[in-house]
Amino acid sequence: MYVCLCTGVTSQEVIDAARAGATTTRQIGERTGAGTVCGRCRNNIRALIAAALEETPTLT
Repeated sequence: MYVCLCTGVTSQEVIDAARAGATTTRQIGERTGAGTVCGRCRNNIRALIAAALEETPTLT
């Protein structure tokens, strides 16, 4: 599903970027372009980051 209609970024692209280490909307924007035009999708991006980080197993 598209998260950012302005740049055509999908939720999977945001999740992949978050799992690769992007933990802020600014970092997601730098990697994918999402949230860099009008900004309406930033709340959804934050939710996807949180969900992706919850799913990522941590090494202890």
